[in-house]
Amino acid sequence: MICVNELNDLKCNKRAILEPLTVVVSTYAPHLCEELWSLLGHDKSITYKEYPVFNESFLVEDSVNYPISINGKMRLKIELPASMGKDEVEKTVLANAEVQERLDGASPKKVIVVPGRIVNIVV
Repeated sequence: MICVNELNDLKCNKRAILEPLTVVVSTYAPHLCEELWSLLGHDKSITYKEYPVFNESFLVEDSVNYPISINGKMRLKIELPASMGKDEVEKTVLANAEVQERLDGASPKKVIVVPGRIVNIVV
């Protein structure tokens, strides 16, 4: 359902994406997928179609949405590249205009960065 909702938000209508999805869902909803398969223009049953091959490269995230917590309360989220190191994340977050506004001119006592998860700023 998450995949279907995401594809719906993206207004996806690409056959290369929808056909393998239909094959995967057919194990759970065979009658519905058989109907969708015929609407996609196929004359053979979906049960004769090979199951899609798992490709691990599709699971790699390009960016991370970091929640920024100031004095223990989550204040905002910043999307940063997943390849950024701990020090780069800290510098980027502290240079952000909204973070500077929330710090109100105070310098942070401690900045805790958990790579890929969260940034905590203690003032």
